[in-house]
Amino acid sequence: MTGFGGAAMNKEKILVLDFGGQYKQLIARRVRELGVLSEIIPGDTDIQKIKEQSPVGLILTGGPNSVYDPASPKCGAEVFKSGIPVLGICYGMQLMTHVLGGTVTEGETGEYGQTGMTVESDSLLYDGLPRLQTVLMSHKDRVTAAPAGFTVTSRTENCPIASMEDASRKLYAVQFHPEVNDTLNGRDILSRFIYRVCGARGGYNMADYEKEAIAAIREQVGSGRVVLGLSGGVDSAVCAALIAKAVPGQLHCIFVDHGLMRKTEGDEVEAAFSGRDLDFIRVNAEDIFLSALRGVTDPETKRKIIGREFVRVFERESQKLGSVDFMAQGTIYPDIIESGTNNSAVIKSHHDVGGLPDDIKFKGIVEPLKPLFKDEVRRLGTQLGLPDSIVHRQPFPGPGLAVRVIGELTKERLDTLRDADFIFREEMKNSPVHADQYFAVLTDMRSVGVVGDFRTYDYILALRAVQTSDFMTCETAPIPYDILFRSAKRIVNEVRGVGRVVYDITDKPPATIEWE
Repeated sequence: MTGFGGAAMNKEKILVLDFGGQYKQLIARRVRELGVLSEIIPGDTDIQKIKEQSPVGLILTGGPNSVYDPASPKCGAEVFKSGIPVLGICYGMQLMTHVLGGTVTEGETGEYGQTGMTVESDSLLYDGLPRLQTVLMSHKDRVTAAPAGFTVTSRTENCPIASMEDASRKLYAVQFHPEVNDTLNGRDILSRFIYRVCGARGGYNMADYEKEAIAAIREQVGSGRVVLGLSGGVDSAVCAALIAKAVPGQLHCIFVDHGLMRKTEGDEVEAAFSGRDLDFIRVNAEDIFLSALRGVTDPETKRKIIGREFVRVFERESQKLGSVDFMAQGTIYPDIIESGTNNSAVIKSHHDVGGLPDDIKFKGIVEPLKPLFKDEVRRLGTQLGLPDSIVHRQPFPGPGLAVRVIGELTKERLDTLRDADFIFREEMKNSPVHADQYFAVLTDMRSVGVVGDFRTYDYILALRAVQTSDFMTCETAPIPYDILFRSAKRIVNEVRGVGRVVYDITDKPPATIEWE
């Protein structure tokens, strides 16, 4: 890409038209995993604007609405007359049906979860795949009459038209979700649409992206100086490594160590950048943050204070550098999607709170990761030689341990949590258990215990481990008792101040992954 978010590094692109589906990002990621660039755009984008991007194909997402509702999101009929291959998924299939004269009605019973599906006729989408498929359904409305010219290609017990197509016009539609893992051959189905229907050649990869991004950074920055607020997270770390490679010696990284990170993390961040051609500035600001947070227990107030203090420290350190031309940010594609715009000129808030002061002036904002999903950022980070401890760092809240210590923050309580969290993460790392995120929470509750002949009254510590594909929902990870027992025993024996350990077994929803 050039300019970090517009033109593709090659001319192939599939546009994902968004109608409010929860899996829109997953669809776009799957297309990229299959070697073709994808971009999410509003479902009602004008056909002329679509054609200007010369996509090789269009995918219409699912969505929560009913197409026969006049207020439901729509696209124009021109989308289906453009000659561009189209794949409609779930609501996208129903929309294609509705616009082209078929019939969509509310079913007597819905279909939710994995469902058996039977392929009934030849189709490029199913070529070479089993006649009996397992797919993920999630719908109440259904197509009861396909538009003229369409062939029904599969069915389920409760859905007589589970997929359909008009191959002559390259219009394909599926009621199920091929983008999710629960559709067992979903990746193959998407691949057949991308390569056999759309005629894509592939070739989208991070090696080419790195070259294009470096060229774009050099063009934008020239001989200017760049400043970046380094949080220790994967996005800002990869951003720093990429810019340092593009313009050696011109990047100033300000790492504000607020004292709210996990055990050894600050040193790991510094070590990761010690050998790179950049100016790494570590600001040990623990006293500043803890002083500002003294006596505060409300989590939202904690967030606001941390955001405010970060801005103040960053501003002071930036001013010491003198004239700086550009500010860099680790903005990634989901940040832009969730903001509802493809223009991320607004400076991204730090710690989800506030932003930088209006009087900090720069010639421009450098955002080289803006077109990338998180998994692509991780691949790029590995490519750039960053250590696994940075690249595969688990998601960590912007305010750090401030929202994993329930109640008032003190250095003593933070250190207690750091030590306990380190033990749990160590035990999990050395176990065969799969969990996408795991951590400890120090509650503000105390519990009576006995150590030797003495009564204790120490804190209750909670352990949390979840499995999730998108962090929008999650399930509790089923950790074997021996791992929980060993973690708890080590924590109460090795960490002063913890007298009882519990395991949080609540899914999201109704709970959130974090406690605060």
